[in-house]
Amino acid sequence: MSRPSASVRTAAVWEVLQGALDQRVKASARDTLDVLDTGGGTGNFAVPVARLGHRVTVVDPSPNALFGLERRAAEAEVADRVRGVQGDAHGLFDVVDRGGYDVVLCHGVLEHVDDPAEGLRNVVAALRPEGGTLSLLAAGLGGAVLSRALAGHFTEARQALTAPDGRWGESDPMPRRFTAEQLTALVVATGLEIAAVHGVRVFADLVPGSLVDTEPDAAEALARLETAASELPAFQAVASQLHVLAEARYHEGEPAPSGDK
Repeated sequence: MSRPSASVRTAAVWEVLQGALDQRVKASARDTLDVLDTGGGTGNFAVPVARLGHRVTVVDPSPNALFGLERRAAEAEVADRVRGVQGDAHGLFDVVDRGGYDVVLCHGVLEHVDDPAEGLRNVVAALRPEGGTLSLLAAGLGGAVLSRALAGHFTEARQALTAPDGRWGESDPMPRRFTAEQLTALVVATGLEIAAVHGVRVFADLVPGSLVDTEPDAAEALARLETAASELPAFQAVASQLHVLAEARYHEGEPAPSGDK
């Protein structure tokens, strides 16, 4: 099974996600899962997930992104398993059903919402009451500090390091960044159990593209290195992105978490 596009940058996430989908299939005793991809854009993950045989609903605020999703799904011959709807995390249940999904992807969303805790509660409330899996991907603070320092922008690196939102200045295009501790605390506050934490794009953003493109098998070797380093806390601390996998395990008689309406 091919990885999502830009595979070197997404290798660690895709390996973990694919394994989580397999585990959820076994736990649910169903071959086909219902997957929600919030902020899924043009389907970088949604289409590969659909290729595995699952039904995927993508929620994104951009009509252009959803048009690209439709085209990509058609080219991959999975249009019957991919549905795109316009919306965002805070108004999620205006466009999708609460408690209707086995797996929810929340990739590149929390950086942009006004209230990350509220947005994440909504996302988690989309999981089935009997249990489900959350895949959360967000911008990491350490990677930004390291990249600004290596570029010689030492004042900006220090600003990112000390700013509450992890931004290096007014011209920083990223609205918010997280440490692993901040991200896992947000997840735990929703009632989910942390299954794994991974660092993403530890090396990929620092290695010159020309080196990867010209050296034989360099891209695959870099992807393997990214995957190997992703589970080590020392490398998570300097990753450009952080990936958290979490599980919702509800017991009979216990209410499932509910997002804000």
